[in-house]
Amino acid sequence: MGRQAEEIISGLQNGVYDEVLRKIYIDESVLQMQRERYVKAIQEYIGLFGNAEVEIYSAPGRSEIGGNHTDHQHGKVLASSVNIDIIAVVSPTDDQMVHFKSEGYDRIDTSVADPVIDESIFGTTRSLIHGIAAGLRKRGYQAGGFNAYATSQVLSGSGLSSSAAFEILVGNILSGLYNEEKLDAVTLAQIGQEAENIYFGKPSGLMDQMACSVGGLIFIDFADPKTPQVKKVDVDFSVFKHSLCIVDTKGSHADLTDDYAAIPVEMCKVAAYFGKKVLREVDEAAFYQALPEIRKAAGDRAVLRAIHFFDENARVDEEVAALQKGDFEAFKAIAMESGQSSYKYLQNVYACHKPEEMSVAVSLVMTKKLLGDKAAYRVHGGGFAGTIQAFIPDDAVAAYKEGMEKLLGEGSCHVMKVRPIGGCKVL
Repeated sequence: MGRQAEEIISGLQNGVYDEVLRKIYIDESVLQMQRERYVKAIQEYIGLFGNAEVEIYSAPGRSEIGGNHTDHQHGKVLASSVNIDIIAVVSPTDDQMVHFKSEGYDRIDTSVADPVIDESIFGTTRSLIHGIAAGLRKRGYQAGGFNAYATSQVLSGSGLSSSAAFEILVGNILSGLYNEEKLDAVTLAQIGQEAENIYFGKPSGLMDQMACSVGGLIFIDFADPKTPQVKKVDVDFSVFKHSLCIVDTKGSHADLTDDYAAIPVEMCKVAAYFGKKVLREVDEAAFYQALPEIRKAAGDRAVLRAIHFFDENARVDEEVAALQKGDFEAFKAIAMESGQSSYKYLQNVYACHKPEEMSVAVSLVMTKKLLGDKAAYRVHGGGFAGTIQAFIPDDAVAAYKEGMEKLLGEGSCHVMKVRPIGGCKVL
């Protein structure tokens, strides 16, 4: 079991755990903030549950570098964990009750004794906790109750996968408290996806959970989603004197579930024309040969989205090759192609039924105005609202941040580093 809560506070304040934090957060400039954040979280835990022996867990947000909307079609993805995260101070309970308090949200008290699929709680944190517990038990692992206080830098709707980070956090907590940390990162990602799809009621691929769980810059091939191929890509963006910026465009995610869901539905409709389940199983040459008939069967938007999939899947390999060769300008050019494809073919830069809200499109245009051809930029994640991603020369970051925050508000432009560690027990 862990250490007394007040003992950990003392250790944090005296720099005992600095090296542990440095390995997770990378950026020396954020260490003091993280110390204070951890201390505050433990103090909140003590206020709720007392000075017990506790453990601390962390799960990072993620950034999709390449492979926009390819994972649910068993495609290829280039993704990374980033150095913002959810942390939780936890201790086991002697029953099956989970008492979970997240900063800024109401406390959740729920039993995981017999988690069931309940549509009345779809879309809630409670449903994800149930789904993670069920996923562990389905695979022969233990799941029990715990007390937790959590605080998150991965804001909901930020495009950095707050739901996936939460799923990986809870999975790691249950792995640590009840299974001697025996669950591997891929299994935890798969459990997270199942929880989101089945218990939370949101269709999603596996990329978000995998990037949060595995950590670092990773190439993932989902040809067989039960056993995805995961390879680390050993690249340090700072060597190329560029920074990864994620910009929150402040667009609303309300009423966008159908827009997100339509993308895999339409892609699968094209695959079904060939008697296949997903586009990865379809021969690209056969697709173009049958294009007139597919347009009639599936519609033009489905056709364009299928074209995006085929091209984007190939681009992931090209991006990895460019990075491994150290050709960052080539990588940036491919990233720009990806962004153009998402805009023109995938069509996830704005929702057709909400033409008055085009925050992503406006932010992309302003990035072009501010940086010209110096940077690479694209819609980030699911799209329609949320965030854009930009790779920006270090000497242009300050001016870019100032310009975008003048447009979108203070704190909207986040300069990040790739985090080498995925979901983990910190202390």
